[in-house]
Amino acid sequence: MRKLLKRPDVGVIFGCIFLFALFSIWNPRQWFDPSTISNISQYTAILGLLAIGQTFVILVREIDLSVGSVYGMVGITFAGLENSNVSVVVSFIVAMLFAVVIGLVNAIVVVRGKLSSMIVTLGGLFFYRGLIYVTTHGGVTGVPEAARSDWFAQLLGGHFLWAENGFLLLLLLGFICALLLYEMRFGNHLLSVGGDPDSAASQGIPVDRIKTIAFCLSSCFAGLSAIVTLANQPETSVSLGTGMELESIAAVVVGGTLLTGGKGTILGTILGAFFFTAVRAQMIALGAPPSWYVSFVGIALLVVVTINTILSKRLRSI
Repeated sequence: MRKLLKRPDVGVIFGCIFLFALFSIWNPRQWFDPSTISNISQYTAILGLLAIGQTFVILVREIDLSVGSVYGMVGITFAGLENSNVSVVVSFIVAMLFAVVIGLVNAIVVVRGKLSSMIVTLGGLFFYRGLIYVTTHGGVTGVPEAARSDWFAQLLGGHFLWAENGFLLLLLLGFICALLLYEMRFGNHLLSVGGDPDSAASQGIPVDRIKTIAFCLSSCFAGLSAIVTLANQPETSVSLGTGMELESIAAVVVGGTLLTGGKGTILGTILGAFFFTAVRAQMIALGAPPSWYVSFVGIALLVVVTINTILSKRLRSI
């Protein structure tokens, strides 16, 4: 039990258990309905993929406020290529390369320019969102039906044994990222940079390179999340991804990752995404106004962070 309580994601683990038990007792018919399960798994995948990328950046003591706009930019690029009769695989590759370039630009300005990542990515948030409006003139056509029926699109947005493929992809990538973070040299370097950059540099760890990779991963996961979304939903708009940067940060923080860097888990991030998605689904089912969900996110963020802080202080005193 003490080992469990020392985990940074202990708060969200207990929170998800409580949430599952509460909805199972309070509204079991709605909670276990196949359509509810499908919707929750789909949106958990979308937010979870976005949040995994954000986790890597926060672990190195930085933050990426541009992921919502990158999500929209890459998604609309993918949809635009599809409407130009480009194959789904080629559209995917081009859109993901675009995401890598955006992450690389963010990293170069932050690392080489020695600027605050909050300021740089906030500027990116507005720039890429404005670029969407300029390039599309406010009108966007969704992914055509022919492209959505393609085998690769179905691989990302279809179903397998009643499970959303996007959710299965989230679990697979989450497992790989967890191995990368805790079982490989890159993960050790990344956590060291987040814990103490100066100490990491003195040990020969390439701090600038690690941060650059983290920013590129953040943009890649944002782009992948957008493509998974469009593989499921045929319609899109210029507002695609608006506000998702804050949800992704909330999921990461509720999942136990410290904003000061150096400590966190991929499991916690995925559970944080599930936590918010499940609450939103139940609020919609109960007919609650959208503003209630926004308020809940703020309250949940404060409560879970407070619990994690109290547990951390008590365990240090034992």
